[in-house]
Amino acid sequence: MRWTAWIVGLLVLLLLLSWGWNAGARRADVRVASADVFTLDPQRMTYMQDLRVARALFEGLCWSDPNTGAVVEGVAKSWSISPDGRCYTFHLRPDARWSNGDALTAQDFREAWRRLLLPDLAADYSELLFPIAGARAFFAWRSAQLESYAKRGSHSEQAAQELWRETVARFDSTVGIEAPDPHTLVVRLEQPIPYWMDICGFQSLSPVHRPTLERFSRIDPDTAMVRTEPGWTKPGVLVCNGAMRLADWKYKRSMLLEPNPMYRGAHPAQARSVEIVPIEDASTAVLAYESGSIDWVSDLTAEFRADLVSAGRNDVHVLPAFGTDFWSFNCRPTMPDGRPNPFADARVRRAFARAVDKQALVQSVTRLHEPIATTLVPPGSIAGYESPVGLTFDLAAARAELAAAGWKDRNSDGLVENAQGEQFPTVEMLFMTGNPRVQAIASALVAMWRDGLGVQFDVRKKDGKFAKEDLHAGNFMIARGGWYGDYLDPTTFLDLSRTGNGNNDRGFSDPRFDALLADAERAADPAQRMRLLTDAERLIMEEQMPILPLCRYVTLYMYDPDRLRGIVRTPRLDQRLQRLHTIGGNAEDAQP
Repeated sequence: MRWTAWIVGLLVLLLLLSWGWNAGARRADVRVASADVFTLDPQRMTYMQDLRVARALFEGLCWSDPNTGAVVEGVAKSWSISPDGRCYTFHLRPDARWSNGDALTAQDFREAWRRLLLPDLAADYSELLFPIAGARAFFAWRSAQLESYAKRGSHSEQAAQELWRETVARFDSTVGIEAPDPHTLVVRLEQPIPYWMDICGFQSLSPVHRPTLERFSRIDPDTAMVRTEPGWTKPGVLVCNGAMRLADWKYKRSMLLEPNPMYRGAHPAQARSVEIVPIEDASTAVLAYESGSIDWVSDLTAEFRADLVSAGRNDVHVLPAFGTDFWSFNCRPTMPDGRPNPFADARVRRAFARAVDKQALVQSVTRLHEPIATTLVPPGSIAGYESPVGLTFDLAAARAELAAAGWKDRNSDGLVENAQGEQFPTVEMLFMTGNPRVQAIASALVAMWRDGLGVQFDVRKKDGKFAKEDLHAGNFMIARGGWYGDYLDPTTFLDLSRTGNGNNDRGFSDPRFDALLADAERAADPAQRMRLLTDAERLIMEEQMPILPLCRYVTLYMYDPDRLRGIVRTPRLDQRLQRLHTIGGNAEDAQP
């Protein structure tokens, strides 16, 4: 026991030293163990840990109250909606300021939204703005112009700048976003969108400080694209408008947030400092919490987490989430190196989906007994939406689907071959390192598919940055996925499979699915709209199967509720770092 205690103490000491602590450093009021942040550029964000930080650094027009779901004021102090539901007029707070003291204006929002609409940025959330009049057509026009420019025989600074001036003029004349004065933003939609205010509060629609961004941006004469250097998001450079500001950021080590003294909104920071500590190893995160150096483990993924839950500890919290844990099938005809992709065949995808015993996964692998999923949209989570049935576990049907696609065990060696005797290609499975739960699920899936279908695997575990690059490049056959809904509508999940969507890493495309989503957008009757969306989900969950849903997410947090306050427990888990504070600190007591 003495040696064990000494080793634990040494590990904690080394851990603290690796985070850059020293004898004279003051501990942050709240310290959060989190996955590493990829970017602080709000228009480029995708991952939950990035979006969580963005909620503290940037404030949009409005946001959804994390406890009630009601839309509350942000930079906009009020807004009005036209009788036909197509025109929104936002009135901005006249005292809104950037962290450097500059006045925040409607033009800051307008140009941030224009930036999000540029295909140059390759942003995952550009489609959130497509409901705006002219936005989709502008995106398509700019894409076509850049493609045409790339095909030209010669490029020049002058030609690239001329195309940019034409792009700005086209945006001004065709896209329904106007700033008639510094404190008014007018947005015109193609048709009424019932969840539009929810979208307006999403982090990718946050404003950006134009002078800072312009210093780090240029028009590339070789491509005519706007290129922005990442230096604009560094400490001492980043200008933000949220309740907190970026005080320090040591990549892969720590990020320190402090109250923004220029913030005049309704939701100021409640702690003097919040530190984000990226800890890749899940067990180390628990160790850091137990030592008192971490206040909140924001995603408890240690292999022994089910044991922690069973122990009945009051600092281990199992929370239902508005999200679905899934794996993605690469639906592209070929792999990046030109090899045929067997998962381009929907019959193969259905075979792999039907061969997964999801009940066994949640009982014996995760041991958290999450509700299993056969659909992407969590059933019962959205009023008026009826989920389809989806595909269930049926190994005989799975083998029949694979045989219909031409793959059978023709020589009784336990592996399936095609009519030419060629074995099914080794399945390339991709997932990020650092999450024991994902590792355990991957191992279980490999065993189910190997034993049930007769296929072999090449399992590839990669660091987050490199795994993300492979996902976008289609360099996988099966990859770990997952999605938390961004707003309360089925499209927050269904849009993942729309052709060309920035989050469609599967490369899936089906004109029937796209047409159903388009019909739903035009539907005037809310009930008819929901029926069309049900039909769309049925198509991808029972026939096309680009995504294999496993179970509904439950999120595990580790924190002491008697000490740390401000954590939201509703399914959307819309955490606001500026709300966090510890009892006995400088903030007043508040309910968790």
